[in-house]
Amino acid sequence: MGHMLIEALRAAPDCVLAGALDVASSPAIGNDASAFLGHASGVPVTADLAQGLAGAQVLIDFTRPEGTMAHLAACRARGVNLIIGTTGFSDAQKQAIAEAAHDIAIVMAPNMSVGVNVTLKLLQMAAQALATGYDIEIIEAHHRHKVDAPSGTALKMGEVIAEAIGRDLKSCAVYAREGVTGERDPSTIGFSTIRGGDIVGDHTVLFAGTGERIEITHKSASRATYAQGSLRAVRFLGDKKSGLFDMFDVLGLRQA
Repeated sequence: MGHMLIEALRAAPDCVLAGALDVASSPAIGNDASAFLGHASGVPVTADLAQGLAGAQVLIDFTRPEGTMAHLAACRARGVNLIIGTTGFSDAQKQAIAEAAHDIAIVMAPNMSVGVNVTLKLLQMAAQALATGYDIEIIEAHHRHKVDAPSGTALKMGEVIAEAIGRDLKSCAVYAREGVTGERDPSTIGFSTIRGGDIVGDHTVLFAGTGERIEITHKSASRATYAQGSLRAVRFLGDKKSGLFDMFDVLGLRQA
């Protein structure tokens, strides 16, 4: 993902790479951040937050929750805005991010893809129209290295659908089925998770009714789409000093 972001930044006429952060154990530490492109950017990969954030206006974070929280504190102290594409946060961590948004501007989304966020809007509309008489199942598939399940995107889909039909996802979500489960409770939203190979990210929401079913699917073939969405979020924050936003705000889908 870091490579995708650097490549997208190099191609963007209105953005400049100011720093590149990685864990201290990374073999890339000390190398030029654009070396993999055969181009010298003059920006070394570093694990030093002060060095990586020096001169930066926005940090794009695709890490793990513990890494994000460290970056959040550093950005807040330096007045650097933040794009968060990381998933798997606890409720307490989400609250800390919301509190930091009083001091800096943050775009936080479980998926930075423009297409995924348009899909979320379609799901909102579909759920409102199919609120009764349709069973809702969310199926997601990712590569073998993904550490959280269901994916943040799948959970966001569930949240959008639940809100649209007046349910609380925490009380109606079903994450596992095994043995004699009995008939399906029509008020539930089911989740199925697949992990394998190098699948970038597939998500399908199934609305299954009597005599018909509707499937809304998004499939990612490359992480480049997440990088392009991240740059749109960077541009959105250009005139923002504080506040917590998501990709609906970035793409103007909030009132659509």
